[in-house]
Amino acid sequence: MYNNVKLEKGLYNLSGKSFTAALEELDPSNAYAGTSLEGLDAFERQLKRYNIKVNGSDSDTVDKFFSSTETAVLFPEYVTRCIRKGFDETVLSSICAVKTVCESGQYLGCDLTDAGSSSSYTSEGEVLTTVSIKESSTAVVLKKFGRLINASYEAVRRQRLDVFGVMLKSIGVNLANAIAKESVSVLTSNVQTINTSALTYDDLADLYGCFESFDMTTVIASPAVASRIVAMQQLMETKADANGKIILPFGSELIKSSAVNDSTVIGIDKNFALEFITSTDLVMETDKLIERQLNKITVSVTCGFKKISSGAIKVLTIGE
Repeated sequence: MYNNVKLEKGLYNLSGKSFTAALEELDPSNAYAGTSLEGLDAFERQLKRYNIKVNGSDSDTVDKFFSSTETAVLFPEYVTRCIRKGFDETVLSSICAVKTVCESGQYLGCDLTDAGSSSSYTSEGEVLTTVSIKESSTAVVLKKFGRLINASYEAVRRQRLDVFGVMLKSIGVNLANAIAKESVSVLTSNVQTINTSALTYDDLADLYGCFESFDMTTVIASPAVASRIVAMQQLMETKADANGKIILPFGSELIKSSAVNDSTVIGIDKNFALEFITSTDLVMETDKLIERQLNKITVSVTCGFKKISSGAIKVLTIGE
């Protein structure tokens, strides 16, 4: 049971396992089916065990994690989860079709080439249209993105965990936005481009019409360009959906991102456009966090991107 789990910092250093995965082996979640603890993972059960409240009006302060040597072991996972939550709620989650874990610093992967079109057919006796899937000739070199967190324990020890969690979440957002610039660079290289002198609704419709085999599920634009789009007469009656997303009349979600410049609008089918490759999960210096040495703590991720199908990506360039 979760009350008997011995918490020690060595749980962070098991090869190929996250802290939560290590806890789950000691305290499997399926053992709690039909109980009041169903729906909590092993880490959340430890928070309950030690009565550490991380949300709500009665949330505890940071120093609650350091009330004992065992509860201190939970702090790095709390920090990582908050940062990851911010990281996952950004443009990256809306544009990547698949995530690949790569153990090295370079990723070769495969390239897809389809010589046919959506309307092609083969007459009797003729050779079928060729689709090639070959090992890539060029490797994706993964890059390291990170942040240096400088906050002394004395400065944050009495900070409420709900507020501190939001601060950490914002670090994840900014980290993901820095990585998004790399994704935009990959999306806009060597793809079909249409040009316009001034952005109009007709231009967006033309961009939509460039997609043949795929659908334009997502439109990515800079904040300035996104504001011009939502101000268009044809979108005056457009409202955000229940999740706060702007859906264009032809069904595409409009995403604003500072990773895109003011002269570019990117249309993609998010189900086929981009592969997110990473060699690490978010990496934290757990020992320092456990020992309350918060000064100069780093959080980083090593990752890169690769186009899956070029037909799922189109770019609109706005001239002067």
